[in-house]
This record gives sequence, structure tokens and C-alpha cells, in this order.
Amino acid sequence: MPRSYSISTEAIAAEHQRVGGDAEKFDISRVIQLDEVELREVGPDDVRLRILAVSGEHNINHAALADTVNIAELRGGKIFPGNSAVGEVIEVGERVSAFCPGDIALTHCNGEPDIYGYPKRIWAYDQPDSIGWYGEEAVVGAWQLVPAPLACGLSLWEIAALPLRAPTAYHMWRRALSIYRLKVPREKQAVLNVMSFGGGVGECFLMLARAEGHRAYFCSGNPARRAALAKLGIEGIDQQAFNRFRERSDVKQFSDAIKALTGGEGMHLVADMLRGPVFPAGLAAAARQGVNVSAGWQLSQSVDYNSTICSVKQITLDHTHYETIDGCRAATELYGSVFRPTVHQEIYAFEDLPRAFAELESNIQTGIPIVRVAETMPEAVRDLIRPSS
Repeated sequence: MPRSYSISTEAIAAEHQRVGGDAEKFDISRVIQLDEVELREVGPDDVRLRILAVSGEHNINHAALADTVNIAELRGGKIFPGNSAVGEVIEVGERVSAFCPGDIALTHCNGEPDIYGYPKRIWAYDQPDSIGWYGEEAVVGAWQLVPAPLACGLSLWEIAALPLRAPTAYHMWRRALSIYRLKVPREKQAVLNVMSFGGGVGECFLMLARAEGHRAYFCSGNPARRAALAKLGIEGIDQQAFNRFRERSDVKQFSDAIKALTGGEGMHLVADMLRGPVFPAGLAAAARQGVNVSAGWQLSQSVDYNSTICSVKQITLDHTHYETIDGCRAATELYGSVFRPTVHQEIYAFEDLPRAFAELESNIQTGIPIVRVAETMPEAVRDLIRPSS
């Protein structure tokens, strides 16, 4: 059986017991454990993949911490996580025509589309019976794959950083811009002030904004990531200069700085993938008719806001989940031309995947964490294996 990482209720409980319930001492790397997985037989509509590389996603941290729900318990005691990967097709079912052995494909995590194509559940998280892709091999439905754009100009590691992040940002951008345009047409204001907090999805959101001619600002405490985006014309704002918004006075100082930066107008669009302490700062920075959009709960599931002030300023709060399958394919077309992700300087070995997630939780990485799964790479991607930059 192929090796694959798992998260179990026993591992979560053991770590909680080890640290005596002290969340500050909780070590995710002790919970994400190397295991073996029995894959289903390749059905007529299935594809068997050899996993080449995967990227670190925060939903794995939520699963390991059980800080929202204990998803491993809800899934029967154990999950095999991983919903972002690049793989080589090694076998296809008899009805599969979109892929052939030797093709390179990307996964998406839309585990169960609703009638409009949006996900009701996420693959390898809350979708029942779903086996994720943090392993050596996987069997998936052909509908779960998108052809990898190998000629887009990105390295293999950069391509591996995007299968979840690019579609999420693509969906958030279209929603945020469309909502704003319902209120303020282009002929009234062509160029917008756009700001994002956080990591990879926020970066991609700003890349879309910059590609369409808007002013883009990245508010992050990570100097390496700010410097990388500055090369793309995206201005950095140091989150640490405002004490990471711990006090109301910090939020006020931040709001004043944003007004000074934007000629008193504020941010028309704000992407907030963090929530938690940055949520009040994002609202305070919003311009009249502004839109605050999110697709996650990294720091908090709940937020409070003054609805009266939001009404007076015509602020719209929008929250989404993940893209449609068509949206995933469309976002993939923008690899290289728009999406140029910042990748962490170390490409982790497969055996170091638990450490990658512990360091993701510690927020010490210089970019998106990538794990190399396959030791031997197919000829199709060998020219794309370059050092991260």
C-alpha cells in the first residue's frame, strides 16, 4: 500500500494530553503522522495519480488542532488529508478521455458541487469517504483534475502552490469587484484601492487587482513576502507597525495611516482570509461603498461589527467558500501571466511534511510551503524543477 499522511482522533488526544491542554505548546507535527492507505480500485471514470508535489493548506492545521470541529472524529476517527497537489497520471478508467498516462494534472478540492457548481463540502476534509493527496499515490475521479499548465513559465513548486489558492482568490476577486460595481460603476471610479491581509490567497487576490490596473496593498507582518510582492508593483504595509491590531488604538492608528496612504478615501476592496484581530482593522480601513470579502477562518470563526456604521458607509461583507469546477479551470489559465506565487525558500522532503505544517502554524515561512513527494520526477516536469525564489 502507498504511504500517506493521516490525522487521527487518537493522535489529537495524545498531543492534548502531552501538553496538558496548553494550546501554546501543541505540536501539529506530532499529530500529522505517516501512515499507509488502501486505495479503491480504479473505476471507469477514475484516474490513478502518482503525487509529485503538494502545498501546505491551513485546513490541515484546523484538522490537526481540532480547533473548529474535530473533523477526524466526525469522519470516523481518522482522515487522510491533502487537497492540493500536482500529480502524474499513471492509469485511467475505460470511460476517461480527458487524461492519458503520462499527463500532469492538478487537483481541486470541490468535493461535492451544489446545483450551481459551488462546493457543499471539501475533498479530504468534510466530504465523506474522501481520501486526500498527501501521499505517494491517489485514486480520484477525472472530474477532480485540471490539466497542469506546464508551459506557463512557473516552476513546478510555484505551480504546486496554486491549485487551492488561485481558484479561491479568483472567486473572491470576481465577487468583490462585482459587488462594488453594483454600487459604484466604472465611469464613476475606474481605479480602486485594494488591500489584502494574510498569505497565499491574499497575494493572488492582489495579483488579480494589479493585473486589472488597480492600486494594490499587501498588509502583512512577513517582510520577505512584502518584498516579493513589491517586485510586482504591490505596495507593502507592515502589520507589526500596528501591533497586529491588538488594541482599539492600534486599529485607529491603522485607519489613519490608510487614509493618509489613499488620500483620505480608504480601501474599496479588502480581502480578509484571517478574520480574528484583523477584521476590525479591515472594516476601519474600508472606503464608502467598500466590500470586505473572505473565504476562511484562520484566526476566528466569529466576528462582531457595528451594523449601523456599515449601513451608513454602505459597506458590504461577503463570505465565500471555494470555486466551481469551471472557475478552477479558468483560474488555471492565469498561472504565470497573473498568478506568480511566493514560495517558501525550503522545499520540504516528503518525510518533513509534518514539520512544514508546524512551521506554517508558527508563521515563520517566507512563502507558501511546498512538499516534494516524488523522488524521481517524470521527464515532463524536470525542466520545471528550479530553486524557489
